[in-house]
Amino acid sequence: MSEAVIERPPAPSLISRFIGVITSPKATFEKIVAAPRVGGALALVALIGALAIGGFLSTDVGKQAWIDQQVTATEAWTGQPMSDAAYAQQEKISQYAGYMGAAQMLISIPIMALIIGGIMYAIFNAMMGGTATFKQVMAVVAHSQFISALAFIVTTPINFIKGSMAGSTNLAVLFPMLDESSFAARLLGMMDLFALWWLFVLAIGLGVLYRRKTSSVAMVLFGIYAVIALGVAGYLSSRGGA
Repeated sequence: MSEAVIERPPAPSLISRFIGVITSPKATFEKIVAAPRVGGALALVALIGALAIGGFLSTDVGKQAWIDQQVTATEAWTGQPMSDAAYAQQEKISQYAGYMGAAQMLISIPIMALIIGGIMYAIFNAMMGGTATFKQVMAVVAHSQFISALAFIVTTPINFIKGSMAGSTNLAVLFPMLDESSFAARLLGMMDLFALWWLFVLAIGLGVLYRRKTSSVAMVLFGIYAVIALGVAGYLSSRGGA
């Protein structure tokens, strides 16, 4: 007697997965973990990020926004105003900001996905006894970043209109009365709506993969995020500055 052949349904297309992660994440991740794919998802997110950021920073508005961000970041971390010579140097570098921004997206997105995938694999496999393969974990992480791609699409036009690279979807914008250098303002500035959405979608994907409740996985992820946000906000507020 011949053994019965179990035919799996064909994996959904990349575009179907993109739409599914946004509109119906649980059902989509069930299909993703059954036939894990990584490269296409990461390439799509990196391409969208490169086009959005690179295109914005290639405009005059974007170049000035890039300079303003460099000044703000430098003064926030050093606690000292940027010198005229350093500012002039940033103006020269800004002519290549578009290329640098696009290259950064193409390089950093896959690297960050690999780091996050490694951390999730260590937590849920090594520490919590899960049995998922690393490829499955990476597939979940890569597809969860479709939320980041959506963030690029939504926030880039907003930043162009504002003429700023400052976050336009974080909770700090709801409290303009707060001192920008205060701990509360820094902490709320770390609470980006798209980042929180991404974490929730990642929790759904990991919950499907490891057969755990989304709420329990979300508690782990949001706990890690909260620790990082508190640490960064505490450091920046202690430094003062812009």
